[in-house]
Amino acid sequence: MERKQFLKSLGAGAAFALTFPCVQSCSKEGIRVDEPTGVDFTIDLTSSEASNLAENGGFILKDLVVVAKNLEGIYVAATQVCSHKGYDQVRFVSTEGGIFYCDVHGSKFSQTGEPLNKVGLSTAKPIKVYQIELNGGMLRVFE
Repeated sequence: MERKQFLKSLGAGAAFALTFPCVQSCSKEGIRVDEPTGVDFTIDLTSSEASNLAENGGFILKDLVVVAKNLEGIYVAATQVCSHKGYDQVRFVSTEGGIFYCDVHGSKFSQTGEPLNKVGLSTAKPIKVYQIELNGGMLRVFE
């Protein structure tokens, strides 16, 4: 039986009930949020919270901030909120030398926050990058 015939045999209500949850859960879009303000927190690099920062290219999310250890072993931090549409989906990826990337619409940003794809639907606005201060095993992220 073809899909169209199958859905027709179920009726519109049953088809909607079966497909709506998948559409909702399969969506790539995150939550639209405002960029965080007053960012100032410390991460204990020996804690389990920071375990992903042990390797170059690893990152964690904290208070709408992406904290990463770039491919050269230097800590960097940027807002998790994409400047294109305000979704909280910016992550650090180890491609193109290490970039901040939002997979909702494919926006790419350098480690200094500058947009890397300025054509089409992607953003032409930079994202906020935060200061980093390393003191022993404590990493401070602040504005």
